[in-house]
Amino acid sequence: MAQLLTLTGQLRLVGFALIVMGLVHTALPRILGWPADLRASSLLTRQVSYAHLVFIALTCALLGTLPLAFAPDLLTGAPLPTFLLCAQTLFWGLRWIMEFAYFSPRLWRGHRLRTGGHAGLTVLWTWVTAVFATASLHVLW
Repeated sequence: MAQLLTLTGQLRLVGFALIVMGLVHTALPRILGWPADLRASSLLTRQVSYAHLVFIALTCALLGTLPLAFAPDLLTGAPLPTFLLCAQTLFWGLRWIMEFAYFSPRLWRGHRLRTGGHAGLTVLWTWVTAVFATASLHVLW
């Protein structure tokens, strides 16, 4: 259990969480009511929406596989792993910013499930970004 609190352990946990997030995307259209919302949209809009969903799910899963499978390698300080850590810090940090800068509070205020989702995602993106930032700083200094 104490090993989960190490930087290697946290990277692995983040990796696992990101893979789960990728899998959650398979249920996201039903959770968000996309079939009904997209029914009135053009075929192109529907297909682009679902195609983007698949690639976002795949991106989450693949970005999660790196720290889950290669956490010790990411902490070696070699140029490629250092770049990957810094890139993930930037990527997930921007996702954290989007939670506040792009998504309107009108989407979740007054709706229990969506408010819980917003709070949960805020915690998730904060943790993911903090772990990658800590790992990046660890190898850079």
